Amino acid sequence: MADRVLIIGATGGIGAALAVRVAARGAQPILMARDADRLAELAARLPGAETAIVDVTDLAALKAAILAVGTPLSGLAFCVGSILLKPLSRITEADLLDCFRLNAVSAAMAVQAAVPALVAGQGSVVLFSSVAARAGFTSHLAIAAAKAAVEGMTVAMAAELAPNVRVNCIAPSLTRTRIAEPLTKNPAMADAIAKLHPLPRLGEGDDIAAMADMLLSPASSWVTGQVIAVDGGRSTLRTKAG
Repeated sequence: MADRVLIIGATGGIGAALAVRVAARGAQPILMARDADRLAELAARLPGAETAIVDVTDLAALKAAILAVGTPLSGLAFCVGSILLKPLSRITEADLLDCFRLNAVSAAMAVQAAVPALVAGQGSVVLFSSVAARAGFTSHLAIAAAKAAVEGMTVAMAAELAPNVRVNCIAPSLTRTRIAEPLTKNPAMADAIAKLHPLPRLGEGDDIAAMADMLLSPASSWVTGQVIAVDGGRSTLRTKAG
């Protein structure tokens, strides 16, 4: 059976690192993103990769692109996210709805469209949450709410799609990606945040991609319905320094 892995949001730091790992183990990465230039640059590094330009907020186009990929699929990773930081006093209805649509609704619709191909491939789905979904951080209301929804969707979909499709979720802490640049481009700020972690550094895209690749592979064939933290210990550990 063909080992074909669909990576949506493939040009982000985590998605791109995952694409490289998927290709390295001999699977075919199918890459979707909205930035045509970055998508072409990534695909050029991965012989055999397929690409499609898609904006996940256009649900009709997203579904059509996924259906066009064909059957079977051995995996789907939805590597799309956002970081909207606003205090409760300034949050708007539009902020909340936009964040929910991007992070939760588009993920659900992507999986829905891919189910027949995933069932045919006895595949695995990986979604992405955030350490902020469970640990309370100020100004994280919108993203915490949206990512908590993703965690709820993960277990609901895992139950519904078992035993044919596995569904798991990764909850990273702050990772050096393009969307995190407002928090990481200032060295002093990045260093201060890094020191909040028991393993005192920020995440790298490949830290998260390594777990995602394992969850997409047969190595995790008895793992489903899990939310797995890859966060330097921030969600659960308090050291003397912290």
